[in-house]
Amino acid sequence: MKKIIHDLSLTELKRELETMLDKMPRYRAEQVFSWLNDYVTFDEMTNIPQDLRNLLKEHYEDQPVKIQEELISKDGTRKYLFALGDGNIVEGVLMQYKYGNTICISTQVGCRMGCAFCATGIDGLVRNLTAGEMLGEVLSVNHHIGGTKADRKITNIVLMGCGEPLDNYDNVVKFIQLISCKEGLNISQRNISLSTCGLADKIKRLADEDLGITLTISLHASNDDIRKKIMRVNQAYPLKELFFAIKYYFEKTKRRIVFEYIELDINTNPEDAVRLKELTKGISCHFNLIPLNSTPNNSNPVLKPPTKQKQAEFWQELKKQGLSATTRRTLGSDISGACGQLRRSKLKEK
Repeated sequence: MKKIIHDLSLTELKRELETMLDKMPRYRAEQVFSWLNDYVTFDEMTNIPQDLRNLLKEHYEDQPVKIQEELISKDGTRKYLFALGDGNIVEGVLMQYKYGNTICISTQVGCRMGCAFCATGIDGLVRNLTAGEMLGEVLSVNHHIGGTKADRKITNIVLMGCGEPLDNYDNVVKFIQLISCKEGLNISQRNISLSTCGLADKIKRLADEDLGITLTISLHASNDDIRKKIMRVNQAYPLKELFFAIKYYFEKTKRRIVFEYIELDINTNPEDAVRLKELTKGISCHFNLIPLNSTPNNSNPVLKPPTKQKQAEFWQELKKQGLSATTRRTLGSDISGACGQLRRSKLKEK
């Protein structure tokens, strides 16, 4: 299998090309790198000599991620099924907002976290994505909707698709560096959000990377008894340890933390709001309340949704506690918008 050229930074690409060709002008690497971020084939790199293009084709994959299927929702949301070079598939979602286009991408094929509400982890982890494959998800969609490196159509990135980003730590950090470099697509790190189920040790490590991203925590409970029923990760990293890491991240980066919170009947009581206030004391944060999406695991009695009245009362309780909270707008519900649903349906077809 050929190597993925999108895994390389500009510095690494220069080094690679220097070993492949004698007396190669240094600007060739910059030209190739620019073309790579337009997501074209080697044959379409018209200002690159044919002998170099042939050499690149011999050793590298020029488009490591291809759009296999696109579903368009009535609300404009686009769901993508991405084909990888080894035959695996992952998915992503493009959401349209007034401020621009946000793409939600995958970081792993499958997932080993086993959260009760998520379809991605039902079949476990297959493998990690490389930094270049993650980059390929963004670049392929940007190209597909008419964007280029010079005129990109994607403004924001969310690492919240298939997989746990911090379980693929090194590749994810390199992806963030690649997507935000000035010679590449140059998306500001402030426009990148990373969502984690709560790997406390990796959160502390991430705090020391000096990145400008937004950290989003899949919290979904106000105490360990509730959280361990829906999130296996809580057995390894209970709330006390998790919030120690979150507070370290906030103190180190001064960046507001976003908490994802799926509304269930067991986690939307008045006492939950009180406990959430206590947990987040001293942290600038916002709660993103999420209506429960249907998944194949919804037979689990823990996943009973609250009534509309109870949801409204819970929001009022959070407000009463002085916590910032909004309910996430549901997008793409008619095209298997929830994480992992489309990929799993295709695997069943196979």
